Amino acid sequence: MRKNKGKSIGACLHNHTSYVQNPDKTEQGELVSSYQCSPLTVDEEFLLTKRLYEQTTGRSQKSDVIAYQVRQSFKPGEVTPEEANRIGYEFAERFLKGKHAFIVATHTDRAHIHNHIVFNSTALDGRKKFRNFWLSTFAVQRLSDLICLEHQLSTIEYKPYRERQKRIVYPPKESNRDRLCGIIDTILAEKPKDFEVFLQKLEQQGYEVKHGKYTSVKGKGQKRFIRFRTLGTGYGEDEIKAVLEGKAKHHPYQKQPPQEQPFQLLVDIPQKMAAGKSVGYKKWATKFNLKEMSKTLLFLQEQKISSAEELRERAAAATERYHVMGDSIKAAEARLTEIAVLKTHIINYAKTHPVYDAYRKSGYSKKYLEAHREEITLHKAAKAAFDEAGLQKLPKVKELDAEFAELLTKKKAAYPDYRKARNEMQELVRAQKNVERFFAEEKETTEKTPTR
Repeated sequence: MRKNKGKSIGACLHNHTSYVQNPDKTEQGELVSSYQCSPLTVDEEFLLTKRLYEQTTGRSQKSDVIAYQVRQSFKPGEVTPEEANRIGYEFAERFLKGKHAFIVATHTDRAHIHNHIVFNSTALDGRKKFRNFWLSTFAVQRLSDLICLEHQLSTIEYKPYRERQKRIVYPPKESNRDRLCGIIDTILAEKPKDFEVFLQKLEQQGYEVKHGKYTSVKGKGQKRFIRFRTLGTGYGEDEIKAVLEGKAKHHPYQKQPPQEQPFQLLVDIPQKMAAGKSVGYKKWATKFNLKEMSKTLLFLQEQKISSAEELRERAAAATERYHVMGDSIKAAEARLTEIAVLKTHIINYAKTHPVYDAYRKSGYSKKYLEAHREEITLHKAAKAAFDEAGLQKLPKVKELDAEFAELLTKKKAAYPDYRKARNEMQELVRAQKNVERFFAEEKETTEKTPTR
């Protein structure tokens, strides 16, 4: 445990020891034991020992290490909290040999019971400090395992790195919204009487409720409130009320795991090595390329592509299809912009026509121009836009609105196919590049191999 920047040693000791003695974690302090200090004043007693060290030796503390902590966990269901605390105390006694004051706090707030053992870096006699020796972690581990075996408790069986099972599946991260949806599912399963009781149960779960036009809630540690209407289908305020009134059935939201990319682009190993990469990187890149090439071959089998020529043709066709659809969407977007601008000019032209007509009848008076400069400028801009577009007759605003709505509908309908075409093109082009790079490297390796 180190001294935090900007804080005194006493404040840091107080923060560390207060956390490990948290009443909510230690059964209101019942699971805290100590040696040569009181749990209530442990931070002050540690600090007094450090002052004694300065007076005895004449040396001030140069290191920022103020205490040490050992965390000792036990298999769930195998040990009681009281026994865990006694084992932690025995460990500290045997490891420190009575030379340092310590406290042992047993936490029961998790599925596994665990000890926090905190001892002073300064010895009780004020003459020495604990020297954190080389490989001290293994000494701590061996002593803890020995004591656990003496108490007939299990220990972790350590395996060599090569024999360890690599983790390939990671639990998905749960967002604040996902957590809130899960709690709503649990509360609705209890069938509360009405929406107010539902909100009360949310408050019991630690959420703060804010009433208004849209009811929103905020959990502990969150910075912003979350509206029910933003949680998705089935979690809006009206939908929850309908479920509580028995008018609808609640269907819990099932989060879909993100789809993994089937394969990635191969690493250009010669280029990377020319840029100064190490031999270790080359070994990693070689394994990576083999794995990604295997995935690429599986993709080609799924697509029933049997030759490099067929792959090139499919990739070219997919690229052409993607660009055609993209050009169509871009043309629609350009026309939508034109309609919006033209509609604005038509409306401005109609609104400012009486003002400009009066300006013309005044003989283009400068005084009238200064008084109505904004309207006249809008009128001239609209007329210039019509002339540039070559419009002899202005279209009706209703006709433009209808065309705009039709184009917008077609554009939205085309987007799913556009995204599908884009993904298909990217996969085929990536597969084509992988095949070309793989066989290029194979050819280069073959040419470098000496023959007899």
